[in-house]
Amino acid sequence: MRRGGCYALAALMLVGACGSEEAGSPAPADSGRDPLAHARVVLDRTPIFDGHNDLPWEIRASEEAPMDVDAYDLNLPVPGHTNLELLEAGGVGAQFWSVYIPGEYADSGFARLQLEQIDLARRMIDRYPELVLAGTADEVEAVMADGRIASMLGVEGGHAIENSLGALRTYYELGARYMTLTHNVTLDWADAAQDTALHDGLSAFGEEVVREMNRLGMLVDLSHASPATMSDALTVSEAPVIFSHSSARALTDVPRNVPDSILARMAGNGGVVMVTFVQPFVNQEAADYDDALAADIQAMRDEGRPVGEIRSEIDRIRRESPRPPASIDDIADHIEHVRRVAGIDHVGIGSDYDGMNAPPEMPDVSSYPVLFARLIERGWTDEELGKLASGNILKALREAEAAAARLQGERQPSTAAIADFAGSAP
Repeated sequence: MRRGGCYALAALMLVGACGSEEAGSPAPADSGRDPLAHARVVLDRTPIFDGHNDLPWEIRASEEAPMDVDAYDLNLPVPGHTNLELLEAGGVGAQFWSVYIPGEYADSGFARLQLEQIDLARRMIDRYPELVLAGTADEVEAVMADGRIASMLGVEGGHAIENSLGALRTYYELGARYMTLTHNVTLDWADAAQDTALHDGLSAFGEEVVREMNRLGMLVDLSHASPATMSDALTVSEAPVIFSHSSARALTDVPRNVPDSILARMAGNGGVVMVTFVQPFVNQEAADYDDALAADIQAMRDEGRPVGEIRSEIDRIRRESPRPPASIDDIADHIEHVRRVAGIDHVGIGSDYDGMNAPPEMPDVSSYPVLFARLIERGWTDEELGKLASGNILKALREAEAAAARLQGERQPSTAAIADFAGSAP
């Protein structure tokens, strides 16, 4: 890949020579430069560290060769949003690969599926010299400086630990550097945003999960969590938390987005809200369309209509009246709202590529420079863009590592079980 040295020779266009400015202080935006060309120079110097990409599940679910990392060749065009050429064009220097497993099927054997997904993701990373598994912020920066893509794993959904802190520690040892506390299903110890609340946030065992994640140095990810769970985690956590792929609820009122009351607490925590590109999370008309469609589906189910008939009707509705598309400006609006409420040091990028229908103007992982060009047009400086691209998430990761080093000197791995906590038993 093209980056190296001070991330790229192209950075010479920006600063004259590597080291001619103080490290970490990019020059102000140059209004005379073409915004897209300018964005590419910025991303050569401070590459994207994206919080959430579902490529491992895309490979698992491939119709041609399920779970076959060789058949899903990232050197070639792919059916999804991600391959090596597109990653390079997008200025990606680090990626949290989601090792998602569904939480809706309690008889699936969550731990077995989780281990399979971690194995698949690690085999994918090992297959390509352009990808390097990283475990710390320093390792991420070293890989980016070498012109390759630092790869970390993110467990999406605390159902994967099956109420076991031992399983949590095992996932960390296998490379997981964040865990999303919930996915779409409320757990025995945490309420999800899109399910019935049972605990008014975190149960006592849920608080212990957060504490053990802090001790490990595993980032607490609050995407998919209910606002009460978000609030409880912020109260309990002794390290920065993240939202790996969420946007602002004040702009698009959906349960998956972050309320301003939570955004306002991010500065005190040191965490990062990584804004997602999911269309109904950044565009209210798209969200309302999905809500209406869901109501139509439920009405047809209540009428007892056959599944095939329901699918045909939904296909007709989508064909005759497509969902309103989200735009680059919608995404930029959410980024700027998070900046205003949480602060410039607490906003990042968490696209959810390969886990969504991508916005038409940002069809795949090559699209980040287009978004950054729009932010340049809105007056963002190079320093602000660098924080958004990777600076903020690297700082949060480094602070979580420092907290873990301190906590490991204060306490041993927790041997608590969920049955030890009143109100938390399954």
